[in-house]
Amino acid sequence: MSWAENAATFLKNDHVMLTPLSAPDREDIRAVAMDPDIWRYFTVNVGDDADFEKFFDSNLAEHTAGRRAVYVIRDKRSGRVAGSMSLLSFAEKDRRLEIGASWLGRDFRGKGINHWAKLLLLQHSFEVLEAERVEFKTDELNVQARRGLRNIGATEEGTLRSFNYMPGGRRRDAVFYSILRAEWPRVRDALSKGPKKAAAAA
Repeated sequence: MSWAENAATFLKNDHVMLTPLSAPDREDIRAVAMDPDIWRYFTVNVGDDADFEKFFDSNLAEHTAGRRAVYVIRDKRSGRVAGSMSLLSFAEKDRRLEIGASWLGRDFRGKGINHWAKLLLLQHSFEVLEAERVEFKTDELNVQARRGLRNIGATEEGTLRSFNYMPGGRRRDAVFYSILRAEWPRVRDALSKGPKKAAAAA
């Protein structure tokens, strides 16, 4: 099976469940997405219901077409939807993909959910899809996201200046990070110990 066919599947550990996006997720996603803090460094802005409908429909269309694997993140402790994360930028011939479009609702930040969700997607990328390289990119101004990527063991590679437009017209400088297959065993072992220990080892 190709990556487009095999990227989206049910994933879980003791902390989070990741389920492929589907139409019935719309209202659960809406309940946590209507927070302007989420979108400060995103290339889209979800400010009202019309923005949300466009955002959700676009994500669902990309997912259904196999261009992205969009996951809904659920907190196992509460059973609530916490946010979303995607596998995208598939370059299957070169065994390269990206983990991105990551966001969490206000109630779920700083609780390790991002850490455990990224561990699941990294495991899926390296151990099932057999990727050689998993990459990430974020806004140069997004200090928290950059710290988080370093804390999961990703290597900062450089900045692509004036990479794309942001809502409001600002040109974003995008910082790229990656984890390579040869690095995965070390990264996996550190991440499996939990957020604080992984950050200390980074």
